[in-house]
Order: sequence, then structure tokens, then C-alpha cells
Amino acid sequence: FPHGFSTKNLRRLLVVFRAVQLARWFSGEILENTMQELPSSPRNSKSLSMPFLGLAAVLLLFFASHTSSCTEQESSSLINFLDGLMPDGNGGLNDSWVNGTDCCKWEGIICSSDGTVTDVLLATRGLKGGISPSLVNLTGLLHLNLSQNSLEGSLPTELVFSRSIIGLDISFNRLEGHLQEMQSSNPSLPLQVLNISSNFFMGQFPKTAWEVMKNLVALNASNNSFTGQIPSFLCINAPSFAMLDLSYNQFSGNISLGLGSCSMPRVLKAGHNNLTGALPDGLFNATSLDHLSLANNGLPGVLDGSNIVKLSSLTVLDLGSTGLSGKISDSVGQQRRLKKLYLDNNSMSGELPLALGNCSNLGYITLRNNSFTGDPSKVNFTMLDLRTADFSMNNFTGTIPESIYSYSNLVVLRLAFNKFHGQFSPSIGNLRSLSFFSITGNSFTNITNALKMLNSCKNLTSLMMGTNFKGETITHDETFDGFEDLQVLTIDDCPLTGQIPLWISKLAKLEMLDLSLNQLTGQIPSWIDGLGFLFFLDISSNKLTGDIPAALTKMPMLLSERNAAKLDTRFLELPVFFTPSRQYWTVGAFPGKLCLDNNNFTGVIPPEIGELKMLDILNLSSNSLTGEIPQEICNLTNLQMLDLSNNQLTGAIPSALNGLHFLSRFNVSNNKLEGEVPSGGQFDSFSNCSYSGNPKLCGPMISNDCNSRTFSASGKRRNNLRHALVIGITAGDSLLLFCLHASLLQG
Repeated sequence: FPHGFSTKNLRRLLVVFRAVQLARWFSGEILENTMQELPSSPRNSKSLSMPFLGLAAVLLLFFASHTSSCTEQESSSLINFLDGLMPDGNGGLNDSWVNGTDCCKWEGIICSSDGTVTDVLLATRGLKGGISPSLVNLTGLLHLNLSQNSLEGSLPTELVFSRSIIGLDISFNRLEGHLQEMQSSNPSLPLQVLNISSNFFMGQFPKTAWEVMKNLVALNASNNSFTGQIPSFLCINAPSFAMLDLSYNQFSGNISLGLGSCSMPRVLKAGHNNLTGALPDGLFNATSLDHLSLANNGLPGVLDGSNIVKLSSLTVLDLGSTGLSGKISDSVGQQRRLKKLYLDNNSMSGELPLALGNCSNLGYITLRNNSFTGDPSKVNFTMLDLRTADFSMNNFTGTIPESIYSYSNLVVLRLAFNKFHGQFSPSIGNLRSLSFFSITGNSFTNITNALKMLNSCKNLTSLMMGTNFKGETITHDETFDGFEDLQVLTIDDCPLTGQIPLWISKLAKLEMLDLSLNQLTGQIPSWIDGLGFLFFLDISSNKLTGDIPAALTKMPMLLSERNAAKLDTRFLELPVFFTPSRQYWTVGAFPGKLCLDNNNFTGVIPPEIGELKMLDILNLSSNSLTGEIPQEICNLTNLQMLDLSNNQLTGAIPSALNGLHFLSRFNVSNNKLEGEVPSGGQFDSFSNCSYSGNPKLCGPMISNDCNSRTFSASGKRRNNLRHALVIGITAGDSLLLFCLHASLLQG
């Protein structure tokens, strides 16, 4: 390092590198930010592609030669900004932001060689409070980054209309209000990049204000509550405008033809709004588009191949959930640069065009939830660069396309809910990178052979095979080994015969197991608590017998929050759907679940079940359980659903159950319970059907009055019995017998 280079300058050097990264993001060179993918911008890439060491040398020389200090006005402006923050939300800036010292040496501040403050970079500092308009007094300020903090209040209009700022990023804060109109004496403001995404802004875009934004290149206003029509005037006023992200707002009306007049558009995102009407032909005049995303809007019609072919630079096309119909045009084969294609949740039909196999760069395709038909094996997938393929919820037929097996880099393959049939090809073992594989809801056969072949896919973490292998016997080969990384295994609704196989005990990383709706027999294996990460177990609707084993009450992930924190928090490659409207992106987001309903279990409910503190769903209904419900169940304070119906349980429903504040589904119907139904808390919301079939129950929620002669007499007999039981018990002790029941909502 040059002589005199301090550790403080080293910290500032790191800040500069962050500034360079931010500038590259502004230009479009960085491909991804926190929420959205931003494609590269060749127009600016040369000026920002300086080799790392050369850039470092320049910066080191800059710091070594820097001698000038910032002005008193600049220091005062920054101190005023600091004073506007909350005492517990200044991000530790008060340690270096000391009045009377050179503000060029303050944390997050970068100055030019003459001491002018050019950059204020305070992203992710935990800042709380408002944004002071005093920052506009930094007359040489070029870049202001206050993103990913907890700033509140309004955005000072003066900053947007600054005569110096070219890059303003206040995304991921809690700012609110309308964007204000403001007349500017400057006919052309320097602002090039504005990122106001992920705040609470609302209202319409002020047209007059943007007429002076002639240098604007990129605008990200996503994830707010803006209304009205999409502002097409941006293309007219800013000739270099290239990136517009208005997704996740409340924009409405038709897509303006003005967007097609943009001369240099690269990115257009307006998904998840309330847009209506067919896609205008004029939109496809923006031939330089690299990324077009209009998902989750009401844009019915047919995808015109003659229009799509105009967008020869397209790498991402997202028209999912827009109401499209018709077929995929053969012209899709001309999209040689296309990398991602989203056409899911529409009403499209027909067979896949053979030309789809010409999209050599296609790595991600989702056609989920349409009405496509035919045998996809007709398409030669060998030319594609597939990483993710989702063909689920269509009417595809035939076997798994043999050409798909050539993709050693394929990570996700979802074929669920189609009409595929037959056995797996041995070539499936070539999918060495396969992590997520779902074939639920088809007609595949030979489960033993399928599992042996899939054993070669060493990276599998999610395997969903339900509603196949009709009436087969689940393999019990004790030498069967593999699936070392498997976290999710579902083989439900087949219905398979046999017992719960021993090889499942070897799945050391298994977190979710669903064997429901089969014909499995025998008892719950004693090794179940050896699956140290298992927190979701559904073995309902089988023919299992025996008592509820103690091992089931010792499942580590359900015992404590500390254990549950060890679950894998990584995102799934695709969301897992349990209902059409409920999807999960992480395994850990699923509820802690224990479902043993619709079997032939006998005996009592073990009191140790009250140790499963992380349990959200407990369903023991439709068995032959006897005895009273242990009071320990009242310790399950996270419980949301409890179903103990259709058993032979006796005793009273304990009043302490009203302390389960998250309990939303409750069912103890068709037992032999008696006494008064608890009141208060969640119990005031449960209907009469939760208690039906228990003629000795009484209370205001059901038709039986506890003050009637019958219930008074029986209550007196119970009081006499209770009095006899407590003889000899030390004063202060008590005997409480509790009973609890809640119903499970599948999926």
C-alpha cells in the first residue's frame, strides 16, 4: 500500500468497491439485485469492465493523493441528516460522523480529489427515521444509496429533482405517500437511475414531474401501491430509457401503445398488477427488449407468433397467469437467445411445437396448469440447456421423453398431474444434478424399479411420487440404500400395500414424509424418532395398528424451537403446492404435522405427546383410541388444528384448552365425552358440529343445557367421585383430566 494509507482508508476502499458495484447495477451490468433479475447492458459494459487490479490501483492512488477536505456546508448537511435519524437507528454513524472533522473520512462517504462529497452509500445500515432534505445541499452528490434500511416518512422531492444526483436508491424501506409534482427550472435533470422499489408509495405517477427526466435510463418502482395507468410518457421524454419495473403494484387499464415507442428498452416488468386487455401489437415494436414480464394480469388472447418473432433479443418471456389461450407458435423456435419461458396458469392448449427444440439457450420452462396435450417425446430436447422444466397439470401422454435424460445439468423436473405412464428408463440415472423430481398424479408402474433407478440421482432432495404404482407393494429390501440428501418424500394415494419400509430409517436428512392414503399395515416403527430432522409425518388413511408408540413423542424437530432452528432454510427449486392457492418455497415453512387419522390404532393417547411443543397440526381421528385425553396436550401452545373425532375417548373436555390461542380447527365429535364444553378464547368460535355425537356434553355452544336435571344429577355424581379421589392428596395438589380435539385441513 502507498505510504500513509490507513485502515480507515481501507474501509473507504471497500465502500468504493460497493459504489462501483452499485454503478454497474445502475447501468444494468449486474444481473440480479435482491428481488429482480436485471439483464446486462452492452452499451455501458465497456466503460465498467476495467480489470479488478487496475481499478484497485486507481483507487489506491486516489486515496494516497487525496488531501482536500469537505466543506462546512457539506458537513452540516450530513449532520442534519444524521440528526433526523432515531437514536437507536443511526447505524453507528455517530462514531465517525463527528462535527468538526473531515466528512470525507466518515463512514459511507466518498469524496472526489478536491474534497467534494460525491457518494453517500449507507445501504443495509439499520437506519431508522426520516430522510432529511438537507442532503440536497450536497451540490456535488452523484450517488445516494439508502436502500435496505427502515427509513420512514416521505421521499423529499428535492432529492428526485436534484441538479447533481444521477443515481438514487431508496429501495426496501418503509417510505410512503405520493410522488409529488414539482416544477423544475432545469429542463433536463441529470437523474439516470431511480430505485424506489419495496416501499409503501401510492397514487399515480406525476406526469409533469417526469417530463424533465430526459436522462432517465432505469426506473424500478416495483412492490408499492401505485395506481392508474402505466406511465408510457417515460419512453417519449427519455430517449435512452432502457429499464422499467412496475411489478407488484395496482396499475390498471390497458397496456399503453407508447411503451412500444421506446427506442432502447431492455427490460419491461409490469407483472402482478390489474392490467387488462389483449397485448397490443405496438408493444412488440420494442425490438431491443431483453426481458418482458407481464405475469398475473388479465391479458387474454392468443400469443401471436408473428409478434413474438420481432423480439429477437428476448432472453426472458414471462406471460404466466395472464389468461392466454391458443397454441405455442412454431416461431418460438426462432428465439435462439431465449433462456426463460413462463406460460404457466393459462388456458393454452395443443401439442408442443417441434421447433421448441431449437431454443438452444432455453434453461427454464414452465407450462404448468394449462391444457397442453400430446406426447412431448416428439420434441427433441437434446439441443436445449435445460435446468428447470415444469410440465405439470396438463394432459400430456406417453412416457418421460428420452431426450430429457441427456441433461446432466437438469436440476428440476416436474411432470405431476398428467397422463404419463409406463416404467422409468434406466437413462434417468444420467440426471446427476437432479434435485427436485415430481411425478405425482400419473400412471407410472414398478415402484421398486423406479426407486432403484432414482438412487443414482445422488443430489435428490425432493421426491414426490404419489398417485402412481396402483396397488403395488412398497419395496422392503433392507439392503436398499441411497437418497442421502433426501429431505422430502411423498408416496401417497397409490395405494401401496406392505409395511412402512426399513430403508426409510436410513434417510438421515428427511424432514417430510407422506405415506397417506395407502393400504399399509403393521405398527409405527420404533426407529421413527431416529429421523432427527423429521417434523412432518402423514401416515393417515392406512391400515396401521397397535398403540401410539413412545418413539413418536420423541421426534427431535418437534420437541423444541432450538432443534427446529436446524432445519434447512434454503429455497426449494420450485414451490410445493398443497392446494391451488397455498404454496411453500422452503421446507421449513411447512407446519409441524402429525397425522395418524383413519387407521386402526388402539390404546390411550400417550401423555408424552404434550412434549411436542413445535407441533402445529395433530390429527388422531377415526381410530379406536380409548381413555381420557391427557392434560399434557394443553402444553401444545403452537397448535392450530386438533382432531380427535371418531374415537372412544371418555371424560371431560378440559377448560384449559381455551389457552391455546392459535387453535383454529377443533373436532371432538363422535366420542364418549361428557361434562361442560370449555368457553372463552378460541372456543367461542367453534360450531356445534365440533362436539356432535357426545350426548353427555353440555354448554352454550351446543343444544344441551348444563343446568338441566339430567346434567345436574350427573354432575353431582362426578363431584362425589372427584371428592373421593382427592382424599389423601396434600393440600395444594390437584388432579386435572383434560380432553382436546382439532380437525386437520389436508394440504
